[in-house]
Amino acid sequence: MNRAAMLNTIKRQMAFQRARTVVKPACDVFINHRGIDTKRSIASLLYHQLLLSRIPSFLDNKNMKPGDKLFENIDNAIMGCKIGVAVFSPRYCESYFCLHELALMMESKKKVIPIFCDVKPSELRVINNKMYSQAEIKRFRYAIEEAKHTVGLAFDTSKGNWADVVTYTTELVKESLIEIDNEKNAARPAEIVY
Repeated sequence: MNRAAMLNTIKRQMAFQRARTVVKPACDVFINHRGIDTKRSIASLLYHQLLLSRIPSFLDNKNMKPGDKLFENIDNAIMGCKIGVAVFSPRYCESYFCLHELALMMESKKKVIPIFCDVKPSELRVINNKMYSQAEIKRFRYAIEEAKHTVGLAFDTSKGNWADVVTYTTELVKESLIEIDNEKNAARPAEIVY
């Protein structure tokens, strides 16, 4: 084999290996939210509270920088996390990104803690606005229905206490991480010591 052919073979093998390798970021919690509604309030407050509790978390504007590949980084963060916190808001279902992230969390069987912020679960609907394919609409509707049937937190921003909801959510995340780690450890085969 000549040198050029060998280099091409090596390049193809390296490209194939890179394509198969999923880089999993070091985050335990992915915060799914509608930026226009909640980024400067509950999403950022929760992110900072989780960091203060030493829980690595992903919030798009905190973990990404200009030039990062949007879907690649977000999808890798979701696939690498243990828990998703979905902050639902009145305009949540208008966002392709919110719906895509929620669908990916549900499809990958992540534990999702919903926070219904100024919206009731029954008000969440995916509208067929001709912007999404039928397959996407089906994915998004399934994810929304799953979230609607998951016990979550209701929060009214005009009456509720921000510190309380953020602290309580952080405690739920801690408990859930412990449960997940215990389940993972129980599923491991016992070591045999001779």
